[in-house]
Amino acid sequence: MRILMSAPELAPFVKVGGLADVVGGLPKTLEAMGHEVRVVCPLYGCVTRDASFTRHEKPLRVYLGGGVVYEAPIWETVLPGSQVAVYFIEYDAYFGRQEVYDGAWGSHEDNDLRYAFLCRATIDLCYHLDWIPEIIHAHDWPTALIPVMLKTQEGGRPLEKTATVLTVHNLQHQGMHHERVLEFAGLPRWLFVQEYLEAMGAVNFLKGGLKMADRITTVSHTYAKEIQAPEYGFGLDDVLRARAADLTGIVNGIDLVTCNPEADPLLPFHFSAHDLSGKLRCKQALQEAFDLQVNLEVPIFSAIARLFWQKGLDVFVDVADSFLDKVPAQIVLIGSGEPELEEQFRQLALRHKGRVAVLIGYKPQLVHITQAGSNFFVMPSRFEPCGLTQLYAMRYGSLPIVRETGGLVDTVQSYNPKTQTGTGLHFRDLTHDSLLHTLLWAASLYLEHPKAYAKLQHAAMIQDFSWKVPAKAYEEVYKEVLGLRGR
Repeated sequence: MRILMSAPELAPFVKVGGLADVVGGLPKTLEAMGHEVRVVCPLYGCVTRDASFTRHEKPLRVYLGGGVVYEAPIWETVLPGSQVAVYFIEYDAYFGRQEVYDGAWGSHEDNDLRYAFLCRATIDLCYHLDWIPEIIHAHDWPTALIPVMLKTQEGGRPLEKTATVLTVHNLQHQGMHHERVLEFAGLPRWLFVQEYLEAMGAVNFLKGGLKMADRITTVSHTYAKEIQAPEYGFGLDDVLRARAADLTGIVNGIDLVTCNPEADPLLPFHFSAHDLSGKLRCKQALQEAFDLQVNLEVPIFSAIARLFWQKGLDVFVDVADSFLDKVPAQIVLIGSGEPELEEQFRQLALRHKGRVAVLIGYKPQLVHITQAGSNFFVMPSRFEPCGLTQLYAMRYGSLPIVRETGGLVDTVQSYNPKTQTGTGLHFRDLTHDSLLHTLLWAASLYLEHPKAYAKLQHAAMIQDFSWKVPAKAYEEVYKEVLGLRGR
């Protein structure tokens, strides 16, 4: 099949969250399965153009509302480790800034124009390349107008028969914008009604995509069910319930080549599920890097996340004092986000010098050392569409402690003391008592039942979270939607 993916992020070139990893990993596996896959992404100011980038002789002509035509240079390269062609759209007025979605003062005010431009540019790129895909796979709200444009602007043209798949990575972010974007994008005014794009007086990009995409996927089985209920539907649960027959949950994969404790270049020592001696040395390296007391007998609990309400780390910081008073343990946190929460973690580290370390920001090498050196990974999310960090944690032998939601419950098997099986620990309700009890349970497992802990650790490390199974599931979705189009 000929498949074009359009996305606002693409690892390893530009990454804000897990969406970038998905778009950087899935196409390579689909290509290995025999499909022709290409990817389009904006050329942000933060994207580094190396020697592999070539510029097309002719610029892309992007046809928007009112007969206005924009010219945008196209840069082409490939996804590392593959022959998947990547096209970067250069248009500095919209994408030349360093940031992706947000600047220093919040969301960019022209995000509606920027990503409507990306959607139209994705369509016009097909004509520019003289290459008509059978599937256009859009990712999240910034590309969700592609199905809308195809069904309202491409009648009688070659792309009219192209099928669309829209993947929802996080339903909370929907792209709510002023109705001015309709005129800019050349979309008909009749779309601005509740049945299609309108929501609370604004144009809702994601709603339009959910209404008009041929198939919808999201990033875990449980999340596909959760978003059909008001609690997690963020106002679109009725739309998703109406399209439940066209909605599929597919758990994300990870790149097992780059995410490999046996060969990770950012680790001072390497290890595997069968030889953990290097992990113990990584634990000491972690303690030394963060000025923690060097004590290999105590468990280290780590958390690596954006410090926002969704991630539930406000509850973690609230129970941390009580937890540390009860057991000999250490905590390492890496992340940034809400200033108040950042300060709470800083104060926690000051109260427990040598036992708690906090890095506000992101340093790749310290992230990898933390994954490799810690014993548990804390992820108490209020909701989590899929989550990738728990997959990385298991790969590096750090048992996840997760709330039973979304992709967390789909990917982490809860410890069963009777059978001594599992790959991590679950808890149901995000309350102080529930999280504290689970943290103490984990510490007890490590300190008092080392054989059971080692068994879980081994089971976690040998899980296959490659892209092979998810890619087959996406292939089935593509085949189904092409079959529907054919009829």
